[in-house]
Amino acid sequence: MAAAGARTPVTRLTVLYDAQCALCVHVRHWLLKQRRLIPLDLVPAASEEARRRFPGLDHAGTLDEITVIGDRGQIYRGTAAWIVCLWALAEHRPKAHWLTTPAGRPFARATVLAAAKYRSVTAPSCGDGGGACEVPVMGAETGG
Repeated sequence: MAAAGARTPVTRLTVLYDAQCALCVHVRHWLLKQRRLIPLDLVPAASEEARRRFPGLDHAGTLDEITVIGDRGQIYRGTAAWIVCLWALAEHRPKAHWLTTPAGRPFARATVLAAAKYRSVTAPSCGDGGGACEVPVMGAETGG
């Protein structure tokens, strides 16, 4: 057991993205083109692969909010998930550090809220209005 306040190093991240969301798929492609300091596995949220890798996770929730999981069990959601994605990228790590400061945090939060608003107006209808769209069955997509 780690001592209180001890940090667990991250050596790999899994990004769960909404495969039905055009913005999320665009960001996935963008992440794959970046030089990474930390390997990223990009897996459709709520997919069979995501459920296999993370059986105890709230998979419906991963369709509502970006979720990134570290190789030691760390879970990042929302603003923290976006920041950790940037932190994994060589050219964006300094920006990620700035986004965690008191000056940068409001900017990070506003960006995540803007992305959520964009998703809400561009997301395809799922028919019955009773929840998230079903994610197509796909194999794991690794970009590390």
